[in-house]
Amino acid sequence: MYPAVQLLIDGAWGPSQSGKTLNVLNPATGDVNGTVAHADIPDLDRALAAAQKGFGLWKKMSAYDRSKIMRKAAEILRSRVDDVARLMTMEQGKPFGEAKVETAFSADIIEWFAEEARRAYGRVVPSRAENIQQLVIKEPVGPVAAFCPWNFPINQANRKICGALAAGCSIIVKGPEETPASLAAYVQCWLDAGVPAGVISLVFGVPATISEYLIPHPIIRKLTFTGSTAVGKHLAALAGAHMKRVTMELGGHAPAMIFDDADLDTAAAILSANKFRNAGQVCVAPTRFLVQDAVHDSFVEKLVARTQKLKVGNGLDEGVTMGPLANARRIPAMEGLIADAVAKGATIATGGKRIGNVGNFFEPTVLTGMTTDMRAMNEEPFGPVALVARFSTLDDVVTEANRLDYGLAAYAYTSSQKTVMSLSTRVEVGMLSINHHGIALPEVPFGGIKDSGYGSEGGTEAIEAYLNTKLVTQAAI
Repeated sequence: MYPAVQLLIDGAWGPSQSGKTLNVLNPATGDVNGTVAHADIPDLDRALAAAQKGFGLWKKMSAYDRSKIMRKAAEILRSRVDDVARLMTMEQGKPFGEAKVETAFSADIIEWFAEEARRAYGRVVPSRAENIQQLVIKEPVGPVAAFCPWNFPINQANRKICGALAAGCSIIVKGPEETPASLAAYVQCWLDAGVPAGVISLVFGVPATISEYLIPHPIIRKLTFTGSTAVGKHLAALAGAHMKRVTMELGGHAPAMIFDDADLDTAAAILSANKFRNAGQVCVAPTRFLVQDAVHDSFVEKLVARTQKLKVGNGLDEGVTMGPLANARRIPAMEGLIADAVAKGATIATGGKRIGNVGNFFEPTVLTGMTTDMRAMNEEPFGPVALVARFSTLDDVVTEANRLDYGLAAYAYTSSQKTVMSLSTRVEVGMLSINHHGIALPEVPFGGIKDSGYGSEGGTEAIEAYLNTKLVTQAAI
């Protein structure tokens, strides 16, 4: 059963003060799953007061005790993986197996941050005089406002919550209205683990209303956002006007470079799996498949063969490997990009059309003959469309990889160590994975550069973003 999702404020679930709700749709059927509470300004005021109170409690708790609560939250989440994942599939569409992986992986992330919570070290700086002591102390920045997308309903919020709580901050999470139930079920795990009231709040509503009220508010000391570059720039400007700390994980258009000395079977297997995971609605999904001339036709053949084996359907059905797009608006977006590419000379190697007229199903698609004047080669597709283009030389492919303002992730397949070294220094991204798909692990940095944002939501850097650095220097009297 799909619940009527409520707001979490000051440790208690409840409706909004106005009683407003929003419908939550099932992307596989078009039916209404249920409703989610719609927060207005009075609800945000209550959440802000609760976050201020929660911060006062949480920052005073020892890192050891905070870590214990976080580890317990991870254990509880693992025990509820199936139930949480089922809700996620109902509201987001991804196959049940993918939803289970996201939920279980989120528990791994909590556990890793729980350990790092005990290691937010300061340092002693050697002084110039024997009677001077210089201490560098790390302190939590304060209450955080987090804005999370619908493509990974738990994982994106989880990284923000873990970083904030590990550092000793409280957090108000503005969750995605399209996918609220799985996130609410995840947050309940934190409550059941013993997180004090006010440390985590969860609200839903009109994104612009919530962001424009929370970000400038004096209680909020940091903003963290995952979403489109356009919205990210707007929110960063709003935060900058009030000198608020910011972490931005924005759009991507990841190049996947396949060289003529690559293991093509490995490249096709890994890249196709990650291209069509979550129906391509992944910010780090390989998007521009840049293939060297000598192996172009062979690689395309292997990529198309794997793409055609995907089974598209309701994520709760047995054997389904790709679910529907999460929102109906993604269908015309895909159709428009494909039509533009074909009109300018691209070929549809497979797919290219909507499936049926019930639900948001779309064929996994491979386009070949892509050129830089096509919209899809410049706009983030955020859907199940692989764009294949040729290249001749290393310089050519590096130029294309760096052409766009995006700089989130990139992938490469080659057996040449010389090529690896060149790509490592020349490709302008925050994450580069070569001959495997090795990004997004809890212990490694996760973030981009250029228009893909700044800051990290993985590795030790993720906690640093939630800490202030204070120098305390004293002289012996």
